[in-house]
Amino acid sequence: QLQLVESGGGLVQSGGSLRLSCTASGFSLDYYTIGWFRQAPWKGREAVGCISSRDGSTYYPDSVKGRFTVSRDNAGKTVYLQMNSLKPEDTAVYYCAADSHDLGSLSLETYNYWGRGTQVTVSS
Repeated sequence: QLQLVESGGGLVQSGGSLRLSCTASGFSLDYYTIGWFRQAPWKGREAVGCISSRDGSTYYPDSVKGRFTVSRDNAGKTVYLQMNSLKPEDTAVYYCAADSHDLGSLSLETYNYWGRGTQVTVSS
């Protein structure tokens, strides 16, 4: 069973950057669309980006477009979420997820494997 682990979260000042990593022990992530999502207290989980395995296409919601970038390493073992120009409203638990059908979607329902999340806190 694919198990995803996020890392790289922490505390950063407004305007700063963080890079999150998503790995899967013993599995290649090359055959999945990998999505990044976040959930702030008392809010629903929302997508912040995803990367398809078919052609490496990336998709972002307007809320983070131009600030967040999803990428893969060449070994197929890690997917990254680079977050720049962070704002206090980016504070949330960030999750990576895998879609085995590789739909390249930002919809939560298409993802069938989830990590446990990593906390990102942006101070003002």
